[in-house]
Formats: sequence, C-alpha cells, structure tokens
Amino acid sequence: MRIWYQSFVDEENGATYWQHLRAHLAQIVDPGTEVVVHGITPHDSYAHPIVEMRCAREVICNAVRAEREGYDAFVIGHFQDAGLYECRSVVDIPVVSLGEATMLHACTLGQRSGIVTINRRFIPWFHHQIGKYGLRERITGVHAMQFEPGQILGAFGSDARLAEVQALFEAQARPLVEQGVEVLIPGGGIPMLLFSQLTDHRVDGAPVINGIPITVKSAETAVKLRRLTGLGVSRVAEYVKAPDEIIEEFMTHPKGL
Repeated sequence: MRIWYQSFVDEENGATYWQHLRAHLAQIVDPGTEVVVHGITPHDSYAHPIVEMRCAREVICNAVRAEREGYDAFVIGHFQDAGLYECRSVVDIPVVSLGEATMLHACTLGQRSGIVTINRRFIPWFHHQIGKYGLRERITGVHAMQFEPGQILGAFGSDARLAEVQALFEAQARPLVEQGVEVLIPGGGIPMLLFSQLTDHRVDGAPVINGIPITVKSAETAVKLRRLTGLGVSRVAEYVKAPDEIIEEFMTHPKGL
C-alpha cells in the first residue's frame, strides 16, 4: 500500500518538521504500507483563507497526480482540509483529511470536543468546517494560541520551546474543559506532531489527541475496504465526479499570469 501524504509545508522551510513527521509515520503504519510526504511551494506560511485557497488548488492537482502515479490513497495532512471535497470529486482512490478524520474520531472519545488552534485567524475557518461536517453539537468550542504556521516549527528539537507551546496550549484548553469539553484537539498537524512527544497528554483530565495516526489508519482502512468490497464515495451529489476533460482542463490551466 502506498499513501501520498500531502503536507502544506515544503521540505526547505520545514526540514526538522519533515524529519520528525517521517519518523512518526514510520512508527504508526502497518507492515507493507509506505507513506510518502509531499509538500507545497510556496508553503503555507500565513494563517489566512486566501493562502488556504492557493494551496487547495495544488492539493487537488496532486490528488490527481497521486492516482495517476499508482498511489492507493491520498491524505491531506493539514487540519484546515483545504480542497478536500474537490479532491474526492476528481479521484477514485480514498481521500482522507486530518481535520475531518480527527473530529469524527473525537466523537468516539467524548460527547463534546474542543479545538485549540495556532492562530485566531483560523477560528472562523474551523467553525465553517465544524458546520460542514455536521458537528456543531459535538465540537463546541474553538480557542487559539497566537503563532504563524512557520513560527511553531521552531519548537521541534527544543525542550524549552516545546514546554512554552504546551503551556500556551493548556492556557487556552482549560477554559474549554471548564465549559464541559471532554476531548481536546490541537488544530494543526504541526502542534499534533509536536505534542506526540508527550505521553498521555491531558489537560485537567481531558485527553489531547494526535490526529496524525488517526488519519493514516483511516486511510489504510479505506484502502482495505475498497479492496475487499469496492466501497468508495457516493457519486450522487456532493462528490459527483468531474468529466475527464474538465479534470484535464483544471490540471493544465495556468495558475497565474
């Protein structure tokens, strides 16, 4: 099994992160599964919807490339899930995303979950995601620290920086737990990977979940189910597949002037 793991950081700007990510992925996959990390250049360096839109276009093209190159599944390793629905509408291989998979799994661990993201500008985006996934009664709060995506990369390889980010996260998480949240979700692949270094990470009893293994295992399961039963996404409405010529037009149309 080969899985394309789509990061929104490129290796040049996130070399330490990619090193830790590859090691983490190697630890969690089933025997015989290969996960190949791919990046985006220019990378997602600023928390803003226009950056998400720019990256989403490349993600959609990469999903098509992944299928054409024989990958068995496509993982969007970015919590904002930019381009997720569009990817599912252009390929037949399973497409699994960090935000959706993590939120859905959190529902099995507690009745109410909360997200602590890295930047306040992501809060409206997360509320849109929560609504799109039909989880307004289950994901009941979104709080934020204040980092740009690139800044938090500096915490890898530094115990002092890890402790600083952990303290900032917990300061935002505690009010959520006081309001009844039972499960805490770091709102991004970078903080999830950072906190994977902490054993049984909890805030006032609420588990802090790492969505990376959840997402990769969901992708492996989706591939296995497709092989066993042919199960795939519905083509009735939301994920109606675009005609081949329309997909090719999207792939070849200039990205900018």
